[in-house]
Amino acid sequence: MSTTVSNGNGTDVVSMLKKNKPPALKKLASWKDENEFDGTGNTKTPRTSTTPGKTPGHENCTFHHDLELDHKPPTREALLPDMTDSYKMLLSALGENPERQGLLKTPERAAKAMLFFTKGYDQTLKDVLNDAVFDEDHDEMVVVKDIEMFSMCEHHLVPFYGKVSIGYLPKNKILGLSKLARIVEMFSRRLQVQERLTKQIAVAVTQAIQPAGVAVVIEGVHMCMVMRGVQKINSKTVTSTMLGVFRDDSKTREEFLNLVQSN
Repeated sequence: MSTTVSNGNGTDVVSMLKKNKPPALKKLASWKDENEFDGTGNTKTPRTSTTPGKTPGHENCTFHHDLELDHKPPTREALLPDMTDSYKMLLSALGENPERQGLLKTPERAAKAMLFFTKGYDQTLKDVLNDAVFDEDHDEMVVVKDIEMFSMCEHHLVPFYGKVSIGYLPKNKILGLSKLARIVEMFSRRLQVQERLTKQIAVAVTQAIQPAGVAVVIEGVHMCMVMRGVQKINSKTVTSTMLGVFRDDSKTREEFLNLVQSN
């Protein structure tokens, strides 16, 4: 039994795609095009505000997870047309008709959704902290647990979600409690792997207030294991990062883990 998928003009979309190569999308200026890289993925030219051709003020830009850029990427609005065209081409490649009623606005919706899922690329630690760092003579453990987290697996572009627990031992400075959740949001709203996400959160808290130690535990459910592949719907992934006293002192680490696991 054969199936024919046609567009509104009666054209067989699948046959058309097989015979004719889809038109290439207009290429956006890429940050890679403007930087010379070595074999490790780092730029060969040091980032300074005086480097020729570099934009002053963006020498410490952290648009991607561990690769500093010399400038900010195009605005969200500038990315939408090409992303929309890409989703339309994807629908056609699947044998669908992107011009039919149910899919007419799907490419644009999908593009906007992907921009939302990855909005963390547009944020920096300074942005999310918003000066909410306070001097306080407090040296006992601070724990915020069960922070909801949603992210996108960078391997299959499907979601993973779960809960994040963060603990730190202050050293004359404390962080506004909501800022811990905002740090989680900033790093989770990017293409991620759970292992890296866990460490990025811990390092960010360390950079923010220089505590005696930071501990982060994430328990996540990965749809790439649920919807495809091994399809194990009850599996959970637990990752942890321990820095400072949490790594060096087993009693401090045990106290944190007991607080996280308590109801």
